[in-house]
Amino acid sequence: MSSGISDAKAATTPQEDSVPAVTTLPLAKAINRALSDELAAEPKTLLMGEDIGALGGVFRVTDGLQARFGTDRVIDSPLAESGIIGTCIGLAMRGYRPVAEIQFDGFVFPAFNQITTQLAKIHNRTDGAVTVPVTIRLPYGGHIGSIEHHSESPEALFAHTAGLRILAPSSPHDAYWMTRQAIASADPVIVLEPKRRYWLKGEVDLQNPAPDAFTAQVLREGTEATLATYGPLVPVALAAAEVAADQGRSVEVVDVRSISPLDDETIARSAAKTQRLVVAHEAPTFGGFGAEIAARVSERAYHRLAAPVLRVGGFHMPYPPSGQEHRYLPNIDRMLEALERSFAYATAGGR
Repeated sequence: MSSGISDAKAATTPQEDSVPAVTTLPLAKAINRALSDELAAEPKTLLMGEDIGALGGVFRVTDGLQARFGTDRVIDSPLAESGIIGTCIGLAMRGYRPVAEIQFDGFVFPAFNQITTQLAKIHNRTDGAVTVPVTIRLPYGGHIGSIEHHSESPEALFAHTAGLRILAPSSPHDAYWMTRQAIASADPVIVLEPKRRYWLKGEVDLQNPAPDAFTAQVLREGTEATLATYGPLVPVALAAAEVAADQGRSVEVVDVRSISPLDDETIARSAAKTQRLVVAHEAPTFGGFGAEIAARVSERAYHRLAAPVLRVGGFHMPYPPSGQEHRYLPNIDRMLEALERSFAYATAGGR
């Protein structure tokens, strides 16, 4: 795989308009702004997806972009996910930078073959001669009260495939810059957009980029345990750390941000410092990506840990009906319970 934004056009030129350099935006609008800035900066960038043009997407993330850039740059595709990705692969091989939107996470599977057997492997198959800079925007996760196939968390399925980069922004600022960095990458990138957080507002600095998209970040310092998560659960983890602080516990929160490549060094460094690690995600714990994090941290920091790495996630079952999803999704109480189980182990010095 190539190195990412270092070998592509620097994505640092925001759209020229009256919006101040630092502005408050919902996460969805931050992505809209990122797409707009990339379309304006690079004529070879284009968007493709179901209902993304005239409608502006199911979640209105692409609202207004077709009116500004035209139907040749913001393309309403047929209802055919495999066709969307296949077309984007062909466009990328001809020098374009296509950005595909998959309407819902559960709809990505008709395109799974194109993504995992073609898109992810063309660069390696051609011995580096051909790059396919395709960005796939994938609204994912639950807590929107929707029906079957609309609230999946398939990140582990794609993380298992070498050749794909996978990002999971959790804030409007990260969503803006990680979207731009994904489009600038020479490699195919899946951006997991936490749909339950589309309306989360936050400051976006349009002139000062977020840290490298493919690194983890410590969002809250702590000394007694580390809580690592990504995407939609980051606000939940921060809230759990706040409750823990009220109970006299100091919990560090790490936003994983990049699932592939995984910045396990940052996570392991935090776990070694606090001696405890709890990993949380919405996907089922069985076979979930938290197991990879747990294994890597155990290898890197085993002798510094005072307790085994614990995981909090969904249950090993199909996603439940909307009336029961609050029982399925990790919440503050489940994170605090895992932290208490970790604290119940003896200290590292007493093992």
